[in-house]
Amino acid sequence: MDSVGFPVKLPQKRFYRQRAHSNPIADHSFEYPTSPEQYDWSKLYPDIGDRRVEFADIGCGYGGFLVTLGETYPDKLAVGMEIRVKVSDYVMDRIEALRARNPGAYRNIACIRTNAMKHLPNFFRKHQLEKLFFLYPDPHFKKAKHKWRIINTALLTEYAYVLRPGGKIYTVTDVSELHDWMCKYIENHPCFERLSEAEISEDILAPKLLDSSEEGQKVTRNEGDKFMAIFRRK
Repeated sequence: MDSVGFPVKLPQKRFYRQRAHSNPIADHSFEYPTSPEQYDWSKLYPDIGDRRVEFADIGCGYGGFLVTLGETYPDKLAVGMEIRVKVSDYVMDRIEALRARNPGAYRNIACIRTNAMKHLPNFFRKHQLEKLFFLYPDPHFKKAKHKWRIINTALLTEYAYVLRPGGKIYTVTDVSELHDWMCKYIENHPCFERLSEAEISEDILAPKLLDSSEEGQKVTRNEGDKFMAIFRRK
């Protein structure tokens, strides 16, 4: 309820529409800490105490999977990182509304507008994260734009830095060629190994990865294919 007793409404995506693609190489105006120790996480998580963020949803879109993470792991802190300003505004407003509608809940999720391709080590300490998610990333189809893809050798070294040993990278896409690209680069990196189907079946998040996000639901409506892979930090 709001201050006058009316139910709190969730934000409507139609008021936050933005073009699907953003150039991650361009110079955007972001605020980011010079080091992880300089960032005040308490402004995002009211009950953070001495805990640290352990899950990061890179390119979280409209936050559907981020909300699922918060519900699945109520004792863990998860952050969504989104480069598009209107989309990140929507996620922030959505979390605020969910907290107002559900007192005491959803206080373990938050969203930051940033460019994870450039600033991930500014937010996270070495081996801080337990899970990194790349769900339906921009495929950047043109060969000249493949350098914009969120999975490449240089960035994987940064992901290995912020992931603790035994931590996981989760990837999902509806583009077969991009799936092959991500798997090739991650499997060829010395810090990662791919989980077997048996190991994936034991992961509590595996059934939630394909459809929790808005993009995944869109692919389902369009009867598209989905490709998933999970990798472990050695």
